[in-house]
Amino acid sequence: MKSSRIPKFSAAILAVATALTFWSGSAFAGLFDDEEARKAILDLRQRLEASRTEADQKLAEEVRKLSEESVQLRRGLADLLNQLELTKADLAKLRGQDEQVTRDLAELQRRHKDSSQAFDERLRKFEPARVTHDGKEFTVEAAERRDYEAAMAIFRKGEFANVQVIFVDFLNRYVTSGYRPSALFWLGNAQYATKDYKEALANFRALIVLAPDHLRVPEAMLAIANCLLELKDNKGARKTLEDLLVSFPTSEAAAAAKDRLARFK
Repeated sequence: MKSSRIPKFSAAILAVATALTFWSGSAFAGLFDDEEARKAILDLRQRLEASRTEADQKLAEEVRKLSEESVQLRRGLADLLNQLELTKADLAKLRGQDEQVTRDLAELQRRHKDSSQAFDERLRKFEPARVTHDGKEFTVEAAERRDYEAAMAIFRKGEFANVQVIFVDFLNRYVTSGYRPSALFWLGNAQYATKDYKEALANFRALIVLAPDHLRVPEAMLAIANCLLELKDNKGARKTLEDLLVSFPTSEAAAAAKDRLARFK
């Protein structure tokens, strides 16, 4: 009976030992699993912290770069605005200069036009020109016209002795001048005024021969008659007056000739 209880007891002890062993193994296994989990969690946390730190550093770096770029951009914008203002100022200056250039150009054009007109006027004074004088149209040189008008101005002043020299010089220098018949007429009148009747007679006759259809011919014929009367050639004076009435009956000189002929009777 004793021997039968021992095996039962041993079996019980074995069962308890087995249970303890099983329990101890399970507990140890459980403790091991918790430690691994904590290590995993700690490792995950460390990696998260490292990732967060790295992200923060990257973010800070990006923010720094953006800040620097923003500063550079603001500086660039400020420079651009300054350049724009300078460009506006330059443009305004150029516009003002352009307006001034336009005004200067207009002034130069006006001066050029005035100068050209003045030059043309001066040039015309030296160029041949068409004139109408004593019913005749002809071309004269500037100097020729000037000298003739100067002689006439002296004649009008009554300087008959002086003007004779001037008219003679004119006739010698301008032999083919369109003024020649008129110059002969006024030279004859100046000579008549100084009682140089023979020379006056010669120049009046030269006028008639040179230009028988000239406007001054009737007056020249009347003057010839007057010269002949002064030279006591009454017959020649009468003949000249009669010829005047026949050739130019409607002229003013013909009216004077009638009065003179009446005196002969």
